[in-house]
Amino acid sequence: MSNTQLPPLDGNPQQPITSDNDLQDSYVDLHKPNSSFKNRNAYLNHELQIMQPKRWRPNLPFRDYRFEYEDTIPAMAATIGKVVMVGAIAATFAGPLGLSDAFVLENVRYELLIVAFFVILFSGFLLPTANLAGTHGPLIPLIPIVVAAGGHPMAFGLLIGAFGLLLAISKGGSLLANLTSKGVCGGLLLYLGFIGTISQVKNLFAWAEGIGMAHIAFVVILLTIILYAVLENFQKRWLAVPLSCLLGGGVAFAMGAPFAFETAPGLPNMNPMYWWGEDTGWMLGLPTIESFVVVLPFAVLAVAMWSPDFLGHQVFQKISYPKRTERVLMDIDDTMTSASIRQVAGSLLGGANFASSWGTYIVPAAIAKRPIPAGAVLTGVFCLIAGIWGYPMDLAIWEPVMCVALIVGVFIPLLEAGMEMTREGKTTQSAAIVVFASALVNPAFGWSITLVLDNLGLIGSKERSANLTKMSRWIIPVVTFVILTGVMAIVGMLPGIPALLPNFRH
Repeated sequence: MSNTQLPPLDGNPQQPITSDNDLQDSYVDLHKPNSSFKNRNAYLNHELQIMQPKRWRPNLPFRDYRFEYEDTIPAMAATIGKVVMVGAIAATFAGPLGLSDAFVLENVRYELLIVAFFVILFSGFLLPTANLAGTHGPLIPLIPIVVAAGGHPMAFGLLIGAFGLLLAISKGGSLLANLTSKGVCGGLLLYLGFIGTISQVKNLFAWAEGIGMAHIAFVVILLTIILYAVLENFQKRWLAVPLSCLLGGGVAFAMGAPFAFETAPGLPNMNPMYWWGEDTGWMLGLPTIESFVVVLPFAVLAVAMWSPDFLGHQVFQKISYPKRTERVLMDIDDTMTSASIRQVAGSLLGGANFASSWGTYIVPAAIAKRPIPAGAVLTGVFCLIAGIWGYPMDLAIWEPVMCVALIVGVFIPLLEAGMEMTREGKTTQSAAIVVFASALVNPAFGWSITLVLDNLGLIGSKERSANLTKMSRWIIPVVTFVILTGVMAIVGMLPGIPALLPNFRH
């Protein structure tokens, strides 16, 4: 890293961090109280710059990082997102397998306890630059196909974990991220942000129409837009999630929308053999060799979809954090490692979750200019409270709360980050192709084909392409695209083309 002098951050009276030599002292020695800075933003920037995270060694609160009230916001958003996403996966499995709503509820509570342990252990303690292991949302549409093909959830989860570990150990995730240009990444963020926003608006209107009060959705979204604009104006956007949840839930309830707390306090069954029994839990028993063969292509696809997902989360930090904070940025390979280990353990225990980088955590955390570990510990605590207490789960999945939280906490920031990345240079061509190709199949296909076209220099910056090695220019991108598209063809995900293997036709 260079030793170029940087100007003080937002009027910081302390000497700015200008080189790694300035970090010979410990975090405790370099820490300054908030009162030493002219504003809160300068204090948060300084905290990011002086942190010295350690991999596979203990990182302790107050010795290596501190808790700030900003950490509660991403932790709250993450808990809401976890309840929603795990509930969606469990419910998607439950329908075709004939499992009851009680199964879904109990498994969500079980997963909240499982994830609490792993996010505190890894992201809060051993791997402070690994983003929390969340839920693989883009995988949800594939689950009915997996079930129809006879896929076993334990076999599916174990293979995802195994392939994820292989990719992490080989540094394949960070390699693919480094080969992705700003245009490709920006286009991916734009597509995910736009599609996500539209889907949540539709979900909120569908709910409001279902209770015969469609006007509630309009009022809630209109007030949320105004609130978000006001927070942007006063540079308090990190407060968007709690205030929007309070606004959405409060307005909907005041306008007559029905709501009641129904999930009483309690604990789920903690015995893995209960979940993998033939007459209890999943009612599937343990997987066979054939079970692993059936889910093999789906597991390959799931892990292949990790790289663009992880890349988008890392880039959001890079856009939001100040200079000289490379040490605290999300490490893609470490995130893959923690997500893979969490996936294997969760599947063995009987959980319904399929892991990925936790977007509903990292996006609000980046906006709030907070590093990963402190919020990770709070997220674990919030998940424990929600799982045991029960009542917060009802509030988290109530549409006026859930939809606005996802819109302002994840999807609108993704749109903003995508637009920021495509402002300069020859990035708009690549961004447009990503959106086009993603709309044709899915974001993983859009990312992989545009990676090939962009690195070959057919679109985007020809200067960038000319500076790439032969391996980076076309060998790795082409191999990635061929493998990913081949797996999609096998399982029948290419529009208008039947699955190449009869077992996956649906």
